[in-house]
Amino acid sequence: MIKYTDEHEWIVVDGNIATVGITDYAQKALGDVVFVELPEVGASFASGDEVAVVESVKAASEVYAPLTGEITEVNSDLEGEPALVNSAPTDGGWFFKMTVADTGELDGMMDEAAYNDFVAGLE
Repeated sequence: MIKYTDEHEWIVVDGNIATVGITDYAQKALGDVVFVELPEVGASFASGDEVAVVESVKAASEVYAPLTGEITEVNSDLEGEPALVNSAPTDGGWFFKMTVADTGELDGMMDEAAYNDFVAGLE
């Protein structure tokens, strides 16, 4: 199951672990990513909290926690190769994994069709 936020994060949930990254739309809007600041494993966040920062040749942008939970893993590959965000935003370019404290928070997120409609409305 993949879900999306209106801040352009994608979320894939497996059991009670969510993998989070930014969407293809977001990485294209940012341009070439040159640096990613990841959260610490074990840190807890509420939905909507700033969790990470992504910097590109154009701008810096925050990545928000789509759900309430604890960071269980970060993608350390991004520290040495931040361009993975551009080349594989929904595969090797994921940012972090976190526990899902309340699966009810997923109900308010968009599915792929709704996100595509949302993005089409932005252009």
